[in-house]
Amino acid sequence: MNRRTTVNWGGLILGILFILISLLSFSNPAGSLSALVIFFAILAIINGIFSIFVRNQIKNMTGFKATAFLILGIIELILGVILLFNLSAGIIALTYVFAFWFIADSIRNLFFLDHARTFGNGHYWITLILNLIGVVVGIMLFFDPIVSALTISFLVGLYFMLIGILYIINSLDH
Repeated sequence: MNRRTTVNWGGLILGILFILISLLSFSNPAGSLSALVIFFAILAIINGIFSIFVRNQIKNMTGFKATAFLILGIIELILGVILLFNLSAGIIALTYVFAFWFIADSIRNLFFLDHARTFGNGHYWITLILNLIGVVVGIMLFFDPIVSALTISFLVGLYFMLIGILYIINSLDH
């Protein structure tokens, strides 16, 4: 009996990228954490400039002032500059961002456990265990942000490794 396996190339590539990012995180924990803060700072600055630019376009095209775009753009610019020049504050803030992300992402995935069961009991249990670990890690990050800042690079690396493996497993249609 010949069974043809199809590959979801997007999921496979995403899984490989998650694993590569996890390996980078393991190899240089302090550098990767600082790089994440710098990345978010630059992203906030670019998004702030974009919000102000869009606000000006809306005002020119419609006459509507779109004050919310201006206020949010200025807040994003200020936040980006603060993060860029105060990495330690950014690292502490990042622990809370990742804690929330771990919890929210894991809870969302728990709602889709029935879908995971369609791929088999093994896939169901792996999905359940990984996402319960994600909730626990997220809660731990909220309780001790200073210790979390010291270990977040490892936790992020481990999480990205596990998610990468899950993406690769999901990319193969059995």
